[in-house]
Amino acid sequence: MVYELITPESHFDGVIFADGDCPTHPIPLGILRSGRPVIACDNAGAQLIKKWNMLPDAIVGDGDSLPQQFKDRYKDIIHYVAEQDYNDLTKATRFFLEHYRSPGTKHPRICYIGCTGKREDHTLGNISLPTFYRQEFGVEGVLPTDFGWFVYCHGACEFESIPNQQVSIFNLNCSSLTSQG
Repeated sequence: MVYELITPESHFDGVIFADGDCPTHPIPLGILRSGRPVIACDNAGAQLIKKWNMLPDAIVGDGDSLPQQFKDRYKDIIHYVAEQDYNDLTKATRFFLEHYRSPGTKHPRICYIGCTGKREDHTLGNISLPTFYRQEFGVEGVLPTDFGWFVYCHGACEFESIPNQQVSIFNLNCSSLTSQG
């Protein structure tokens, strides 16, 4: 698989907005502004509306961090998932797959924004979860931040790059790795 450079105009099958630090870099902001559907994780929906005046297609989570007045006003797009076995990012991913996955799409591409910053335990969990989503749901996840992006790949892969671009590789379970260029 070839992974193209990610730009503000990059297209994804869906965008999931988590409740980490709000991005300021043009790449995640451009994807967030132009992406559809946008599914926000619980309180991230309130932040999206308040900070950028953007209405997500859905807000998914247990609702524990949403004020009652907000819940009343946006009740048509809030989808409560009470179980506590999974975090809100996973709940939003499952919601996307159940409600927005195009028929015949074997590996939907989902862009995860707002997954880093604030609590370190949430950041580490959010960075690692797209590997689980790939294995369990077939999701091709990309996680852009203000400083770069995470791509979760498997098998033979190629990555487009630009001169002097810094690249870090976190090998979770492959047996060999080669590079050129």
